[in-house]
Parts: sequence; C-alpha cells; structure tokens
Amino acid sequence: MDKKTQLSLFQKMYLIRSMEEKIVELYPEQEMRCPVHLCIGQEAVAAGVCENLTKEDYVFSNHRSHAHYLAKGGDPKGLLAELYGKVTGCSRGRGGSMHLIDLSVNFIGATPILGGTIPMAVGAALSSKMQGKGNISVVFFGDAAVEEGIFHESLNYASLRKLPVLFICENNLYSVQTPLSKRQPNRKISSVAIGHSIKSYREDGNNVVKVYDLAKKSINKIRKAHEPIFLEFLTYRWREHCGPYYDYNLGYRSKEEIEKWEKQCPLKKYKRNLLSKNIVTSKEIEQISHNISIEIEEAVDFAKKSSFPPRNELEKFVYSE
Repeated sequence: MDKKTQLSLFQKMYLIRSMEEKIVELYPEQEMRCPVHLCIGQEAVAAGVCENLTKEDYVFSNHRSHAHYLAKGGDPKGLLAELYGKVTGCSRGRGGSMHLIDLSVNFIGATPILGGTIPMAVGAALSSKMQGKGNISVVFFGDAAVEEGIFHESLNYASLRKLPVLFICENNLYSVQTPLSKRQPNRKISSVAIGHSIKSYREDGNNVVKVYDLAKKSINKIRKAHEPIFLEFLTYRWREHCGPYYDYNLGYRSKEEIEKWEKQCPLKKYKRNLLSKNIVTSKEIEQISHNISIEIEEAVDFAKKSSFPPRNELEKFVYSE
C-alpha cells in the first residue's frame, strides 16, 4: 500500500470510531428515537473492505450498518440526521439507524431482518451480470445470519450462476446474548461456503492491513473470474447488542473478556503500526484527529438544526398499498 491508501484506512476507522463514540455520548439525551447497534471494535472490517471498492460497486448491510455506510463514502451529516429522524437524513428521516440508504454512493440499503439483504445483494449481482456491468455487490452480515435458510439459498444461486458478489461475515462471536458455541457446531463459518462450491477465506478482522489485503485479492478475483467469494472476519463488538452501554452485567459475557478484546483495538493497533514504521508522524495523526472532530461536531449541529419531515409528506418515499 502507498501512503495515501494507508492514511485513508486510518481516516476511515477514526471517522467510524469517532461517530460511534459521539452517538454513545448523545444517545442518552433521548433525541434519537431509534435503536442503535454500534460497531465500536469492528471498524477494521468495513474500512479494509470498502477501501478496495469503486463508487459504482454496490454495498448492502444489516442492523449494524454505520461503519459500512461511512466506509463506502456516506455523509456523516446524513447519517446523524437520519438517527435524529430529520428530513435531511440519508433516508429522509424515515429509516433510522437500521434502514440507511444512499444511492449517491451506491449504498443500496441496510435492513435489520436477519440475512435479509443477502438475497438482495445476489439479485443486484445478477442484474450487473445481465447488463454487462463491471461492478460487484458486497454484503455485510453477522455470524447468526448463516443460520438462516435464505443464506444458503443465496449462496447456492450465486455459485450456480457465477455472480460477482462478495459475502462478508463479521463474526463477532455473539448473536444478541447467545455465544456462537451454543448456536453452531465446532467448525469455521467459512467452511460452510465451501459446501456451496464458493472460494472461502478466514482472517483476523481486527487487523485492517490483513482485511485490506484479503479483500483486495478477493475483489480482483471476482472482477476477473465473475464468481462469488466468501470472507469471514473474526472481530468483536465492545458495547451491548443494541444501545450505547456496556453489558457485562447481564452475565452472558464477562468484563474480562471485553477488556481482553479492547486490548486488540484495531484502531490503536494500526496507529502504532503507522507510527513505528514512520509512515506517518504524530503531527499528521493529530491533524487527522482534529479534522474529523470538527467534521463530527458539524454533523451534530446539522442534524439537530434540521427539520423533521413535513406532515404532508407522510406517505411519500414509502411503500403503501
């Protein structure tokens, strides 16, 4: 990677972390009237994958979608305004945290239905193939989604039709409060995709360089061979499943486990790596941090000052019979 790419990866992760921490700070004010699923601790996957995408590539996401949206080039102002339910939000204030959409960057959408966007990504890939486009579809989902029937139907069809789609499983070891060990047999999730004759790889999701490298190789293969690939990234969410707080008091995981994973912070690890190799200076890091802090505060101000959707547009931009 050249310096520009390495800085871009750091900026993406820092922006995601800063946005999520700002939501943690503001959410208790009760002005964001939608559930939020934060991705603090999982930033490297979104940044490393999306750094390899073009604007024309499609991205689909799930309930934990903030990182994917921002990494694809989404507008921080549009994201925060959406959480506040404002008309200036990326979904016009109608979707909230779990229903982000921004066609200007080909972030086609996020839904909270488990595995719900997987067949949508496959359909978009089919459309691209039929139209002879060179873009690919990328879909992010969690470890629990592979337990859904639609997951297997989608992989089967993508494999059969050799579709340009990249499946990204962010394995953070838990589905809400149930550990992976109590839901699935003792095998790699990536091995499931192999059963559908799809090339599959597993990597450390807290190492953004490894994420970037594997995603780059996979995306290049998809563009050249026009066939799907499945990637599993091992990572960990620090906060509760839904909400801004820690949840070790609930008993399904310990404070020690969370602290162990916090020591593997993808952002801190990458920052140390950049500084130790003299790729960036402390002054450059400080400038990036300063610029992003200003960007976040401007987004907060924009979101709070924006208007709610007018009553006469209640039935616009939504499906109705």
